[in-house]
Amino acid sequence: MKTEYNIEEILEILPHRHPFVLIDRVINLDPGKTVTALKNVNINESYFPGHFPGKPIMPGVLILESMAQAGAFLVLHDLEDPQKKGMLFSSVEKAKFRIPVVPGDQLIIKMEMINFRMGSAKIKGEAFVDDKLVTEATIMASLVDR
Repeated sequence: MKTEYNIEEILEILPHRHPFVLIDRVINLDPGKTVTALKNVNINESYFPGHFPGKPIMPGVLILESMAQAGAFLVLHDLEDPQKKGMLFSSVEKAKFRIPVVPGDQLIIKMEMINFRMGSAKIKGEAFVDDKLVTEATIMASLVDR
């Protein structure tokens, strides 16, 4: 069973495209249960000049989006034809931002399926840099037609 996916394989499943693809690789997938993905944080990201000049920090909302994309991969991967579906954020619960994420960091994103019913997913996640928890949240998303 395949457990790792490169960026080309991710793009076959997720609808996101440059400049809004926020996961670079899936390093472990347990279908329907968990996914671990990574995001390399590069100084060339378009948001760094404005967030913040002289002290670049990855916006928390983009960390949440990278977590949501990993969660979407977890859900869409199991579908017969994932190119016909997408996932839309519907809510975020218990989001906590513990440590700033800066250029050169590598986010390791771990998402766990809590519940999937009637096209709605509840997914709990954590993001780490160097084994330190930087962000955690529970995300709700809905399966929609593309």
